[in-house]
Formats: sequence, C-alpha cells, structure tokens
Amino acid sequence: MGGISAIGAYIPRLRLSRKLMTDANAWFNPALKAFGRGERAIANWDEDVVTMAVEAARGVLGKTSGVGLGAIYLASTTAPFAARQNAGIVAEALHAAGALRTMDVGASQRAGTTALLAAFDTAMARKQRVLVLAAEKRHSPAGSVQEMTSGDAATAVMVEEGDGIARLVAQRSTSVDFVDHYRAQGREFDYGWEERWIREEGYLKLVPPVIAAVLADAGLAADAIHHFCMPCTLSRVPQAVAKKAGIADDRVRGNLDGVCGDTGAAHALLMLAQVLETAKPGERILVIGFGQGVDALLFEVTAGIDKARPDTVASSLAARKELAGYSRFLAFNDLVKLERGLRAEADKQTPLTTLYRNRDMVLGLVGGRCERCGTIQFPKAAICVNAACGASGSQVDQPFADFHGRIQTWSADQLTYCPDPPAHYGMVQFEEGGRMTVDFTDVDVGAVDVGMHMRMVFRIKEVDPQRGFVRYFWKAAPVTAA
Repeated sequence: MGGISAIGAYIPRLRLSRKLMTDANAWFNPALKAFGRGERAIANWDEDVVTMAVEAARGVLGKTSGVGLGAIYLASTTAPFAARQNAGIVAEALHAAGALRTMDVGASQRAGTTALLAAFDTAMARKQRVLVLAAEKRHSPAGSVQEMTSGDAATAVMVEEGDGIARLVAQRSTSVDFVDHYRAQGREFDYGWEERWIREEGYLKLVPPVIAAVLADAGLAADAIHHFCMPCTLSRVPQAVAKKAGIADDRVRGNLDGVCGDTGAAHALLMLAQVLETAKPGERILVIGFGQGVDALLFEVTAGIDKARPDTVASSLAARKELAGYSRFLAFNDLVKLERGLRAEADKQTPLTTLYRNRDMVLGLVGGRCERCGTIQFPKAAICVNAACGASGSQVDQPFADFHGRIQTWSADQLTYCPDPPAHYGMVQFEEGGRMTVDFTDVDVGAVDVGMHMRMVFRIKEVDPQRGFVRYFWKAAPVTAA
C-alpha cells in the first residue's frame, strides 16, 4: 500500500500564554480560567497557511526542492485564497511547478488525513512521489474557547512506493454529516455546538466502529496498537474512544494541547510526525481524522526509521519565543481595529501580469549565474554584474532559497509602515555568492547586528486590503529562529 518516506512539521516560533488571554477576557467569561494553562503557537503577521506549508515542505525535501514530485496536495480549512489554487503557490515556491498535479483539500477537520489517503492512491497508481501538506491558521472570536485551544502549524508528509519509514498497513473511512462545528460562506469564525453532544454522539459513536473495521482489515487485535493518535481538545475523549475500542490507556498519545494547541486539519499528521520521532521499528500507529466522518490509517514503523528519523516537531517546539502581549496577537489577526497611520493607506494592488512574468524570481527566489565567469547575482539580468566579465545573455537560473548568508548592513525603521514595527531590513551577503537587500523577519529588537547568520524564508510581503490579494516574497530570518 506504499509508505511514508519522510515527514516533518513547522510550528511558528511565537507562543501566546493562555494566561494572558484568560487575564484579558475572564471578566466576561470566568469559565475561561479552566483553559488558562499552557500556551498556543501563533503565526507571525507575515505567515499564513501557504508560507507555513512551504516551510514544512522544505524540511522534508531538503535542498532537492520539489524536483521529481508527481503531486502536491495541500489540506486546510483556512487557506488564504478561495478561488486561486493555494497548492499552486506552494509548488512555485518549491520550484516544482510544471508537469505536476496540485490539489487543495478542505472543508473538514479531517482534510489532512483525507489528503494523505488520496496521496497513497496516487503514489501507488502513478508510481510517483506525492507531497502532502496540511496547515491551519484559524481565527476565533476574542475571549472564546476556540481562541484558547487553537494553534497554528503545518505538517508535510512524503508518500511513495515502498515501505519508507512507516508503511500503510490498512485504512478505512466513513462519511457522516455530523456537524460538530461549521463556518458558512463569507463568515470569519467557526460556530461550534455543545461539547457533550460532540463527545457522545460524535466521537464515541462514530470512531470506534471505524477502528474495529481497520483492525479487522489488518488482522490485528486492539492490543497490537502501540500509539493511538486522535486530535481532540475535549477532556478525556481520546482515552474514552480508546477504551471503547479496546486500546489501552497508556497507548493514547498526548495531543500537544498545552504546547501548541489544536492545529485543525494539520493536527493528526502533526501527532504522527511527533510519534515517528521516537517510535521503534515494528511499532504500530493508528491515526484518526475526525470531521463529517472518520479516517483511520494504520501504520507500521519500519527499519528505515533509524536512517531518516524526523525531529522537526521537537525542534519547532524548542525554538519558541513568548509573545509579549495579547493585544499584539489581536492586531496580527485583524481582530481589533488599529490606527495604522497614513503610510498604511497606500494602494497595494498587485499587477498580475508582472507577477506572472516574474513568478520564478518572486515566488521561487530565482536569480542568475553567469555561465562564463560563474558570478551569482539577484535579480537575474541580461548583463553580468561582474565588471571584469560583463557578458550579455550568459546567465542561467540560480535558485537562492536554500542559500545562507550574513548581514552586511541593516536598519530598524520606525517610519516605514510595518504591522510589527520597527521594519527591519538590510543587505545580506550569501556564502554561495551574490547579495540582495531584503526584509528581515523573526528578529528581535536590539538583537540584529552585522554578521548575523541568516537564511531565506517564504513569507507574506503585504496584503492588499481593498482586494484581498496576498503578495508573497522571500525574507531573511536568523538561522537560530528556524
């Protein structure tokens, strides 16, 4: 049935203490104090589903980029574009666009597991590598339980023929229009139903029969499961489902609720990635996706895990920075009306013709390399910038996205509009050659200096508030923040 050859995750470095949210909102709803422990991961102002998916994918692909992929599937219920394919943007950023199948999967919290099942079908039928991405950046009303329990993150899974690091043993799905929550067209926030109903009529009635079916298909008893992964923020529900299915309580994996929050469509795959960081060959992992039905995927860890063991969940959780204030989180997510000043009022329309003609440079960060003298430059130009060469028409494509560099000059500008002032930018000299002036991201005020080691990351450049278009480009981030 094929296997997972690589898996990784990206959890943004920013964390918001739930105590800050409780302190700000408990005056209205004292019951929020029950959720006041731990923290949630939050995307920076220049991060969204697409940028997080790109970062997760880069962790899986390495410097091979997207060359050789047969398909990219992106699962999310909060993708930035409703009528532009988000997976296509990811493909451009990964240098994978062209003879490639791309697909957006959404409208359900089990979109991640559904996309993974589709990837296995494609990988086996077409004998191709398929990259599955799941990412979420959900908005919730201020002072809501959803705001407390949600989190932002992305997961990437590479599927192909062979056993890989974890082979798919069996899978089962069921479709049931059970509405635990929904978000209607044109609405900003989800609307959730009563928790007891969701627990009793949803999880406890719908999930166990699917578990029984997948175990029967595999010819296994419930005690053969070593790790049970079922995303759910309702207290003790995964344990109750496991008990009903005959799975021991100590096989139920923690849901990462206290360290990053529930990451929606990405969460089942995020839990799988975390399990594979420590799982041993021969252990079996049962992954559940829940949302208008159930997906159940049963994996067996192979001997290949010791040669390609993932570590991105642990490293992402370790590379954390606590956000200083709750109001900044509200501003990042447009949950509060903020006076942004005259400089924020400039028309930010994107000429789509120019974007298309320069998509390799803008979305893929492709510069040039002179075939005559070897000089690397960004942007690519008709004439080599090397004064000793000056050749015309000698440049070939040179991707810069995987380059590392060091800051040569920098500025922290309080006058230039930035959603998180001051705006940091400067000149980066790349170790591989070439230099460029670029915005900085994920930097701390007072910590930027000449010589700082930087890497390139795919981020939001700006958003056109009049038309809703998101413009992407690459920025430089400290290597220690990766």
